[in-house]
Amino acid sequence: MIDNFREALQAVLLHEGGFVNHPKDPGGMTNLGVTKKVWEEWVGHPVGESEMRALTPETVAPMYRRKYWDAVKGDELPSGLDYLMFDFAINAGPGRAIRTMQKAIGTNPDGVIGPKTMQALKDADPTDLIAKFSVEKELFYKALPTFATFGKGWLRRVDEAKSHAVTMLA
Repeated sequence: MIDNFREALQAVLLHEGGFVNHPKDPGGMTNLGVTKKVWEEWVGHPVGESEMRALTPETVAPMYRRKYWDAVKGDELPSGLDYLMFDFAINAGPGRAIRTMQKAIGTNPDGVIGPKTMQALKDADPTDLIAKFSVEKELFYKALPTFATFGKGWLRRVDEAKSHAVTMLA
């Protein structure tokens, strides 16, 4: 929904936290959920640890909007689902987020939100779709080789995101 980006970003940043550089995380150095690689692509030059540590919600918001919110058509999605799609796009990529949602609603998982997918989203029961999408997200995380290390946090995030998405429906 067009007015939900700020709320969705705040919810995502609660989950993403601050600076981390976990040796088992394939994303490497990360701050506010932004990996060093993604930030370097966004700013167009190499960055060091000090620049990564200096990221703020204000500096990362435009990148999050363009690379993730806009990529999943957040402004056009029903309230609640927009947040779930945005959140998962950040963790798994916009294409995977779209395909996962398409699988949950039973449309062709081609990774494109076209007219058929958009109509299926509008026709779906929002609470049911949030539940189905959350189940699909769990299945994705459980299949990752790093699940033993990060799985508990991912599943907690799925549950918290699902709960927040349902409150956004009201």
